[in-house]
Amino acid sequence: MTDFWKRFSRNRSAVLGLAILLLVVFIAAIASLIYPEDPFRLAGKPMSEPGANGFLLGSDSLGRDVASGIAHGAKTSLLIGLIATLAAVFIGVIFGALAGYYGGRTDDILMRITEVFQTIPSFVFAILLVAIMKPSIDSIVVAITVVSWPGVARLVRGEFLALKNREFVQACHTLGMSDRRIMLAEILPNCLSPIIVIGSLMVATAILIESGLAFLGLGDPNIMSWGFQIGAGRTMLRSAWWICTFPGIAILITVLAINLVGEGLNDALNPRLRERN
Repeated sequence: MTDFWKRFSRNRSAVLGLAILLLVVFIAAIASLIYPEDPFRLAGKPMSEPGANGFLLGSDSLGRDVASGIAHGAKTSLLIGLIATLAAVFIGVIFGALAGYYGGRTDDILMRITEVFQTIPSFVFAILLVAIMKPSIDSIVVAITVVSWPGVARLVRGEFLALKNREFVQACHTLGMSDRRIMLAEILPNCLSPIIVIGSLMVATAILIESGLAFLGLGDPNIMSWGFQIGAGRTMLRSAWWICTFPGIAILITVLAINLVGEGLNDALNPRLRERN
């Protein structure tokens, strides 16, 4: 762990991204403490500018506090991004591991299924799924998971193909170890580095997809999110710029921070880069 942190800390942009991400997580964690009221509550005068009438970042057309929405929206975005990514990684690892390890017909069938999902534009597919299932947190997580797992499957398949014929795997076969034990205990741990990196980047993509769905009115109507705020203020962009601007900045900063952290993880975990350093 010490060596990993030393390699990670050499990338200053990654450290900066981590600091920003921790700040966003902290704000999400204490959102209910600093803004205990419902973020949908009509808190005061509509269209108040930032700093006016007790609103730190202004209010929207209905008098809702923009700062409260951003704080509670951080919790929504991070939670959806994390859960959807974990689910997508889980499915992708199963498909990729089975395809790469067994090869042959199993590989052909699983990869053809994967290709079917990859041929459909991700965001359009997510819109279709949420529209069919009815907008809610659950449907959004399912939609993001469905459009995200194929990339993980292909990555894991490639890693398993490269590792399954290595000497240590052949030794496991000689010792009579079961296929499941070989995949889970011997091959998968050697694939964790690229999986962790792609998983970190998928969180950022999931946040963008959720924000896009909420912007289009396909978010959970009972949950505050950054995309919902931008969608609610898009018709008043010229007269009340703050309604869209501050949630948009929150999305930009969070996604950028996650990508910087992902880059740092790649530098720290990639064995080729590690040898150069």
